[in-house]
Amino acid sequence: MNTANTTPSSDVRSHILATGQRIMAGKGYSAVGLNEILTTAGVPKGSFYHYFSSKDAYGEAMLERYFEDYLAELDGTLSQPGLTAAQRLMNYWQSWQASQSFEQCQGKCLAVKLGAEVADLSEAMRLVLRRGTEAIVDRLAQALAEGIADGSLTVDGEPQNVAGSLYQLWLGASVMAKIERSLRPFETALAATRQMLHLAP
Repeated sequence: MNTANTTPSSDVRSHILATGQRIMAGKGYSAVGLNEILTTAGVPKGSFYHYFSSKDAYGEAMLERYFEDYLAELDGTLSQPGLTAAQRLMNYWQSWQASQSFEQCQGKCLAVKLGAEVADLSEAMRLVLRRGTEAIVDRLAQALAEGIADGSLTVDGEPQNVAGSLYQLWLGASVMAKIERSLRPFETALAATRQMLHLAP
């Protein structure tokens, strides 16, 4: 866990955040107590309060860390060389299906798992979710604009609005995949995405 660029203190904080993210991705926020996180992480309670003033402060930091990692991964996907903007976007949706399906959701789908729950519990966490999802939509809108410019896709409407609709479509598909225990909602979302971008099936 130690690296040349981190201190032991930052390692412990990161370890607590990663442990909680993994557990909460499966169980949700309210169902997970601090004792479960700390026992799993092998960290004493005193160490937790050294880094976080409360469970909500911890949740806020966990979501910030999640979106930081998510956006870095998204930036990589949307800047892959040698591909059109449309191909990069479709790679993103396909990786979404692979990483956010109900069988593989191991800390990678906090916006889906915790969004509705914590938005009603904590204003601070709601604002982190809002900033994070807005940043995702902004990047998708930029990719759509690049696709229009390179001729690989077309959209009906402003790229920002279409990006928001696409993100909402995939959030909904993720929830329905959990409800149905099926990948069918992702298949439907992928087909709808192709239609919205005017891509061949």
